[in-house]
Amino acid sequence: MAQFRLQGSKTLAVDMTGDGVKARNGSMVAYSGQMSFKKLSGGGDGLRGMVTRRLTGEQMTVMEVKGQGTCYFADKATEINLVRLNGETLYVESDNLLCTEGTLRTGTTFTGLNGISSGNGLFTTKVEGSGWAAVTSKGPAIILRVTQGMPLRVDPGAYVAHTGNLSRSLKSGAGWTTFIGEGGGEAVQVEFSGEGLVYVQPSEKLTVGGDV
Repeated sequence: MAQFRLQGSKTLAVDMTGDGVKARNGSMVAYSGQMSFKKLSGGGDGLRGMVTRRLTGEQMTVMEVKGQGTCYFADKATEINLVRLNGETLYVESDNLLCTEGTLRTGTTFTGLNGISSGNGLFTTKVEGSGWAAVTSKGPAIILRVTQGMPLRVDPGAYVAHTGNLSRSLKSGAGWTTFIGEGGGEAVQVEFSGEGLVYVQPSEKLTVGGDV
């Protein structure tokens, strides 16, 4: 089993003993020991994944790394957050998924209008199974818990990922004060309801329908 650990806050170290991981292509910054690197088609989902991603516009080039030793991964000096899955599903923007254990399954899932608001298309990436995943964020991510009766609203550009039994819906944040320059300027928000965790970054991506 590959062991995930952080080397500082912006570098992921993965200790491997013959097993492997799937990582963003080009994210390896150093390694010690014996490693092999293989580019995977379709984000590691095979031919079906490749076709799905082309149709939906979601782009994610993945490589498989196997070997004996330690491999280090990073992406543009962004912060790295470790997520441990125990049979759950992680939903994450493809731009934020850095590395997963080889035992985890990845695929795409329909997000509807949420994807349009974030500018990432109608689909997002899902990671399923038991093992570690590494997710990047612009600045240290905060993890917000959602419980029944206490929904959470997130700016689409600040959303990174979520786990749990959550439903999503688009909500308009634009009122009359927004249009006269006294509002917060957040035209569209994503509301999460149910039970789960939402990862939010302190830096907003450029979105469709973000600021008014």
